[in-house]
Amino acid sequence: MAVGARSGHGPDEQPGRSDDGAGRAATGAVNLESDDMDGEGPGGGPGGGAGGSGGGSRAGGRAPKKPRSFWKELPLLVVIALVLALVIKTFLVQAFSIPSASMENTLQIGDRVLVDKLTPWFGAEPERGEVIVFHDPDGWLKDEPTAEPNPVQRVLGWIGLMPSTNEKDLIKRVIGVSGDTVECNGTGPLKVNGKALNEPYVYAGNTPCSDDNMGGKFKVTVPIGKVWVMGDHRQDSMDSRYHQQDSHQGFVPVDNVVGRAIVVAWPPTRWATLPVPDTFDQPGVKTAMGAAPGVLGLAGAAPLVLWRRRRLTQGNTRVSEANTAG
Repeated sequence: MAVGARSGHGPDEQPGRSDDGAGRAATGAVNLESDDMDGEGPGGGPGGGAGGSGGGSRAGGRAPKKPRSFWKELPLLVVIALVLALVIKTFLVQAFSIPSASMENTLQIGDRVLVDKLTPWFGAEPERGEVIVFHDPDGWLKDEPTAEPNPVQRVLGWIGLMPSTNEKDLIKRVIGVSGDTVECNGTGPLKVNGKALNEPYVYAGNTPCSDDNMGGKFKVTVPIGKVWVMGDHRQDSMDSRYHQQDSHQGFVPVDNVVGRAIVVAWPPTRWATLPVPDTFDQPGVKTAMGAAPGVLGLAGAAPLVLWRRRRLTQGNTRVSEANTAG
């Protein structure tokens, strides 16, 4: 009723007119041009023009569409939200739950961290000091119990709305990258490329190195395409030190890295970013990595230089022979 009143009737409508009169007025309105501004209808009076205008509105006007019910749009909104969540989890950011104490006190049991998955898509590799999540490289978690998720947890974990409970992933801090020499003697300090690290993030009461014969004392050089990782809770972390007998000698392939943990997102009282500690920026630590690109570039350029010199030598020889013959 209200919609019809707004769209169909003009303010000058005369309710006393008969149906025949309204019909004649409507016919007159069809014959009127849209730019006729004198207000007189073809029938001879202003009343006819006014009636025609009202009749034309009823004939050609459309009632506005009624908005769709929220409950009808809700399924579409849910589908869009799930698709966006899946895209974000696959390409941008994924949440992970911390199940153990190996990274205390930086990360505590029950923390939820957000992991940057976008940067690796552009070829970026882990750097020293970063906290990374990576797939189990060679059975590091074979003796660890895994909670069996319920169907809801499986779906939400697959979409990315909650941390996955059945993925075999670990979280540690990167200590050494390709070309680095990492060593521990006694209780420390931990050294990278001969430089002792100042590690305030190590669990209070722990020593930077573990004085044991199971892997705590070591000196390794990180191969190309791999990283050396350790937990911040040094005396309660089964990390690269204790897997030197596996197929990767304790190193983690870069291809196994899911991404860098950038923030503790839950619980709110634990919210914090996860920056790279300043100790990894000290002079000397980055020497090996800084020299590696130059060495590789020189090695790659050497064959090209030798080939070019050989071509030039051969060309000069031919010119000399031609001059002698002439």
